[in-house]
Amino acid sequence: MRVIRGLTSRIPRPLCLAMGVFDGVHRGHREVIAAAVRRGARSRILPAALTFEPHPDAVLSSAGAPPLLTTTAEKLALFRDLGVRLTVVASFDRKLADTPPEDFVREALLGRLHARCLVVGEGWRFGAAGKGATPLLHEMAADLGFRVSVVQPIIVGGAKVSSTRIRGLLARGRVSAAAEVLGRRYEVAGEVVAGAGLGRKLGYPTANLNPAKDKLVPADGVYACLAGRRRLWPAVAYIGRRPTAARKGARTVEVHLLTPGGSGSARRPPDLRGRVVRVEFISRLRGDKKFPSLEALRKQIARDCSRARRILTALHDSDDVL
Repeated sequence: MRVIRGLTSRIPRPLCLAMGVFDGVHRGHREVIAAAVRRGARSRILPAALTFEPHPDAVLSSAGAPPLLTTTAEKLALFRDLGVRLTVVASFDRKLADTPPEDFVREALLGRLHARCLVVGEGWRFGAAGKGATPLLHEMAADLGFRVSVVQPIIVGGAKVSSTRIRGLLARGRVSAAAEVLGRRYEVAGEVVAGAGLGRKLGYPTANLNPAKDKLVPADGVYACLAGRRRLWPAVAYIGRRPTAARKGARTVEVHLLTPGGSGSARRPPDLRGRVVRVEFISRLRGDKKFPSLEALRKQIARDCSRARRILTALHDSDDVL
């Protein structure tokens, strides 16, 4: 997949363009992208996506941008897997935000990007003061000869799929419910960095991850998960401030890889030091808490690992991951 940054390049080939912020690339986003890929194939034009960096709320909202469900790199990888052949990553700044929607369509979408069909979600808005919406696109399409497809919202569990809904679930640690709405397991990736060594001292060495600063990390607690690089291993993740060991510790994301088949197995987890590791969250085991002693913490970690192993073994029956 080709990636173009900015809206200054002129694309020579006609595009069928899916447009959106696409944070999370959730079920609804995937319907928009799939529609662009299908229509592009029928019309024999290139299926493409237009997205934005940073998140528009960084410019438009006094509260700033929300924590991201997907970094730009993660988003691009998901686009590629969905069949997008070209992605334009537009810089969202005040100038772009203040562009009249008619100018944005004529100059950017039709002129420079050579869009011949546009695919958007039902609530998509664009241009100065958000005045651009699907009725304007239909009106301009009739005048200028391009096509517009509007994809209806996806309903899961009786409610509309949205990035905001997924963020709310993750903020409460409800990673399995978030996966249902997202359409895939939520994941966090980061380079493994040196930690305090507490896990090793307790007999449960951990890889300490350094995720992107703008990436949403689920609520504090302990999770059954899958973790690794190319191959994912059964694991337990801890997110929190280590209240048993530190009075005011920084928030950490730590992962302990479980040895498949138990401690006597010949299959040993890989050494993750210095690597970029991704974690797929399966189920929250418990919240974070302060224990009366390190020994009490060690015993709880043993129970957490046993419970995680049971959950992940059950998962293995329907999904070959262990």
